[in-house]
Amino acid sequence: MTVLSLFDGISCGQLALKRAGVHVDRYYASEIEPNAIKVTQHNFPDTIQLGDVRNIKVDNLPKIDLLIGGSPCQSISTLGKMDGMEGKSGLFYEYLRLLHETKPKWFLLENVRGNKKAVDEITEQMGVEPVLVNSALVSAQQRNRLYWTNIPFQQPEDKGVVLRDILEPGIPKQAVLTPGRLRWLMSEKGQATVAKRYATIDPIKAGALTVRAEQSWNSTYVTREGQLTRLTVKEYERLQTLPDGYTDGISPTQAYRAIGNGWTVDVIAHIFKGLL
Repeated sequence: MTVLSLFDGISCGQLALKRAGVHVDRYYASEIEPNAIKVTQHNFPDTIQLGDVRNIKVDNLPKIDLLIGGSPCQSISTLGKMDGMEGKSGLFYEYLRLLHETKPKWFLLENVRGNKKAVDEITEQMGVEPVLVNSALVSAQQRNRLYWTNIPFQQPEDKGVVLRDILEPGIPKQAVLTPGRLRWLMSEKGQATVAKRYATIDPIKAGALTVRAEQSWNSTYVTREGQLTRLTVKEYERLQTLPDGYTDGISPTQAYRAIGNGWTVDVIAHIFKGLL
């Protein structure tokens, strides 16, 4: 199988194919973020990087069997400007262009719920209804995502994983909050974000990881040994069902962003099992 992955990030799709038992001969990736590419090449050194999706020419590619991607969600998400396809999320049309030009046997597109007009536009252009899957079924985070695909699959079984199941023991150094952040969280403004559920404290399941999920107003906080803490990079990896240490080699700040911008691997692996 030859795969073309657009907006590849840290190549969660490639890991999901491996986990699903799907043999890949060649994996082409389109990504522009240097830290994400660094993680991908460390874990999958044979990945063929193509750069900016807007510059990909089909004439330079072999026959593509599977086209995958999670086009940018910033202007569709309720946490963004909600300017729909007029914003950065308009890069979806590059996915659509390459879907038409490569004519793969199989395709998978992922995005968020949010701007209804934009979601309806994607659905009309893709020609299939999206399937809503919550990562909570296979992981310790609440993360609803839409999947447009022609790969047959049913909803994953609920594994019953909760946040406490994936925490590192004790109080890891990386989990300790700075005094300033702790004061902010306990302030009226901080507590308002908790009331709105942008941030959560000691939830059964973590809030959805996003590219901004380690910002103070959009984080999951947990109490360890009576001390309020944040989540570590390793715990972020576990929430996305990545192997421990998958993002080693980049800074924690960049790792938080890259993981939050990725896929929940076990959800994608479950979908890819339909290829078998």
